[in-house]
Amino acid sequence: MNDWVIEYTDWDPAKHPLREALCTLGNGYFATRGAMEEKSATGHNYPGTYLACGYNRAVSTVKDRKIENEDLVNWPNWLYLTFRIGASGWFDLDKVEILGHVVRLHLKEGILERNIRFRDRQKRETTLITRRFVSMNDIHLAGIEWTLIPENWEGEVTVRSALNGNVKNQGVRRYRELNSNHLDIIETGKTDKNSIYLICQTKQSKIMMAQAATTKVFHDNHQMRDQRETKTEARSVRQDITIKCTKHRPVRIEKLVSIYTSKDFAISDPYNDAMRKVSLNINFTKALNQHKRIWEQIWSRSKIEIDTDNDELLILRLHIFHLHQTVSHNSIGYDIGVPSRGWHGEAYRGHIFWDELYIFPYINLHMPELARSLLMYRYRRLPRARLMAEESGYKGAMFPWQSGSNGREESQVIHLNPASGRWIPDNTLLQRHINAAIPFNVWQYYQSTKDMEFLAGYGAEIILNTALFWSSIAIYNQERDRYEIRGVVGPDEYHTRYPGSDKPGLNNNAYTNFMAVWVMQCALNLVKIFDKKRIEELAQKVGFTEKDFELWKDLITKMYIPFDDDGIIMQFEGFGELKPLDWGKYHKEHGDVMRLDRILEQENDSPNNYKACKQADVLMLFYLLSSDRLVKIFQQLGYDFEAHNIPKNIKYYREITSHGSTLSQMIFSWIIARSDREGSWSIFKKALMSDFNDVQGGTTPEGIHLGAMAGTVDLIQRCYTGLEIRDDVLFLNPRLPRELNEVNLHIRYRSHWIKLKINHRKLWIEFDRGWAEPVEINIKGHTRRFETDDIAEIDLG
Repeated sequence: MNDWVIEYTDWDPAKHPLREALCTLGNGYFATRGAMEEKSATGHNYPGTYLACGYNRAVSTVKDRKIENEDLVNWPNWLYLTFRIGASGWFDLDKVEILGHVVRLHLKEGILERNIRFRDRQKRETTLITRRFVSMNDIHLAGIEWTLIPENWEGEVTVRSALNGNVKNQGVRRYRELNSNHLDIIETGKTDKNSIYLICQTKQSKIMMAQAATTKVFHDNHQMRDQRETKTEARSVRQDITIKCTKHRPVRIEKLVSIYTSKDFAISDPYNDAMRKVSLNINFTKALNQHKRIWEQIWSRSKIEIDTDNDELLILRLHIFHLHQTVSHNSIGYDIGVPSRGWHGEAYRGHIFWDELYIFPYINLHMPELARSLLMYRYRRLPRARLMAEESGYKGAMFPWQSGSNGREESQVIHLNPASGRWIPDNTLLQRHINAAIPFNVWQYYQSTKDMEFLAGYGAEIILNTALFWSSIAIYNQERDRYEIRGVVGPDEYHTRYPGSDKPGLNNNAYTNFMAVWVMQCALNLVKIFDKKRIEELAQKVGFTEKDFELWKDLITKMYIPFDDDGIIMQFEGFGELKPLDWGKYHKEHGDVMRLDRILEQENDSPNNYKACKQADVLMLFYLLSSDRLVKIFQQLGYDFEAHNIPKNIKYYREITSHGSTLSQMIFSWIIARSDREGSWSIFKKALMSDFNDVQGGTTPEGIHLGAMAGTVDLIQRCYTGLEIRDDVLFLNPRLPRELNEVNLHIRYRSHWIKLKINHRKLWIEFDRGWAEPVEINIKGHTRRFETDDIAEIDLG
């Protein structure tokens, strides 16, 4: 087995949409799905190209309501490349006899390859070998190479190369009733014999994109003479290239495409830059080799290797691969956030959610400069978050649940249930816990980098503004002598209102309340880090006073957390009073009930009525925070909660969770890793395969689940190694599952490159040559000082 190649050895139209998403190629600037070059959008082929944070808004009419949605735009299809032999029809896999079909995604080099042998109706046998890349070296460049081999025929062949602007946002079936027309095509044409171009602009956001393509045909590395006809239409431009083919003699076709937009740095006119790029007579092989060298550098910095008896390493590498294709060194400086579904499709409209909570740990420990850039996406939207808070009657900053171009709330107000065909209200925008995830990411970045400049200049503003928000949304209940947070929705999402209530929102979601305390505690800790002058400057800019400090101190000791009589943390106040669900009945009728919400709505029922969770958000506390930290905060709040209470909480929620989110299995694997290593590994393998096998039955073709992918990588990186950063110390406490024989990884910690090798008996640490100050590492309870060139071997007992 090759641990670097995803391989499919059959042609199955029904499986192609999933493979298409998993075979997406990107470079942190734009991404293109692994669609077939020779087909436009069909029922099973969707050649989507997406610009990072390339959004547009459009108004739709649904149920007599006008609704404005912001979408990640599907840009013109630059892939289009096909051929025909003589006067026969254009190549179509569905109309030939397939003798062989292999697709390979080369993770090490970032190349998508197809190898097809087919026989047409005239009994002509042909081999077609294709390679494709989206350059990691030059973010504006992509290329396709076709090798066409006539096996038993010769004659005239016409190659058609096009830039196709006849595209809409049609990649998610349940969105298709909405306005999906986002592009105006401004101009199409050619500049010389080999080059064509297309210029377009989004209708509302006015982002301009220029695509330019040059197509050449070669025999034996010599460019062939050909006849060309260029035809421009209103929304596309194409070239038909006629050549002579000889039996057994390969013909090589190169198509190089340049993409520039008005969002680029140092640009005046995307068209001129795109045309200049393709006029440089770029060599496909040279461009490909430069792209491969960058991937080699990426993998050397991103080393996470595991020794197991199965194919976990291959899928783990696939997840790392897609992380880098979504956000990479090419993303640094751009106004780009981390989308929950990658730039791999149109699901969730390409919006930025809380999934970055699961993604940042990997980026922090491998590409801290990228993490800093991505956090700036949130900082730039801080003024809009402050405005949202003010308009809602709160202080500080209230970030939206779904963010896009400018930081306004982009969540839908209604959504379609495909099971029932009904449009139903969507109240998930009440997930205020996003205002804990963002400051949590800021603090974790600071802990792993000690980037005081960022914390003092930007991060502190985010933390202090969100602390102000939490203290203003919390309401003091005199009878309880506790503070409460009412009218919110937790990460679970199955519960958005109380049974029989017309008012959305729930009271005292445990995860939300607890993390609000964490944020305010973090804000108070900043006072100990900064000098008096910086605190005064922040007070003037953010708008907090000594009274706010005193309120935070009171809140972190008096926030209400709902418990039942057995010491179980209730997901929200009143959760224990809901009806039990007949899980046996639903498993018998529906098998896997991950989308229990859709099943119940189809029956005119609702998960709001039942003790049933999509993902148990209480357990998020055990994922984010160590047991020591949890116990300390609960004691600070006056609750009798000890570490031994954690297992029974896990058991309680495990029995009532449907795993309707791809994040859910990953969280369960993490939180039982210390108490049940083998059980954790079993769940890890399920989480690892969730996108590869499309366990939700159709969601992955719409876009990968980047948070779940990153979460599985982080299970290896931090969970099984026991890696944690707190109090300026890096803690390592490895406990590998039995099936995980060894872990090798490189991490970046406070400007040190550290190599770690861990098995069941020993831990090896090696500090690469660097320039940073010494750091302290605690290994199984013993702290030791490490600096450049240090090497240690520790017996794990």
